Amino acid sequence: MTTKRAAIFDVDGTLVDTNHLHVVTWWEAFRQAGHQVPMQDIHRAVGLIGGDLLDHLLGGDDRDPDEDEQLTAAHHALYATYFERLPALDAAGDLLCALAGRGWTIVLATSASGAELSALRRAIDADDVILGAASADDVGDGKPAPDPVRRARELAEVPSERAVFVGDTVWDMKAAVRDGVLPVAVLSGGIPRADLETAGARAVYRDPADLLGHLDSGVFADME
Repeated sequence: MTTKRAAIFDVDGTLVDTNHLHVVTWWEAFRQAGHQVPMQDIHRAVGLIGGDLLDHLLGGDDRDPDEDEQLTAAHHALYATYFERLPALDAAGDLLCALAGRGWTIVLATSASGAELSALRRAIDADDVILGAASADDVGDGKPAPDPVRRARELAEVPSERAVFVGDTVWDMKAAVRDGVLPVAVLSGGIPRADLETAGARAVYRDPADLLGHLDSGVFADME
């Protein structure tokens, strides 16, 4: 039996305070294309990859798929204006470093890729302890499918029972459950605790700083 353990992290809303930036920039992209989509609905869809998010918000059967590229490009262009000032959540980098210091392998599992993922990693400022990232470019299906979590585990070379996945959305929790890893949630993405627990969260923390403060008594300690 392997003694390796993997701590897999979502990024947006979990380590970097970007969910509301995504909400506003998706809202503006929709507005420019003539769609009025409530921000509350967009917020709950954050964490889905682009095509799935558009299906979820605009209707998979009725919408015009020819709009996808335009909408996605508009969102990316609007969001990219924030790349140089994306704010890491309090103690996000410290949390990753503390876990690495305890022997955990750190991997990211995110729908971000390319320049966006690079900007997020700069914000976290803990690249020395991050083994790698399973991005949208590396999997066939995004969360809530288990593919991103499974790919992150493959990078860490651990079985599901030796991995914890920390995320902030319902989609994160569902992906963790489907891959068989331990689902842990943070509230920093703005999703209610009850929704996260219903989706499978085994433990819920306020934010990365709260999780860091409970490493000796929470789910990470139990796996050590």
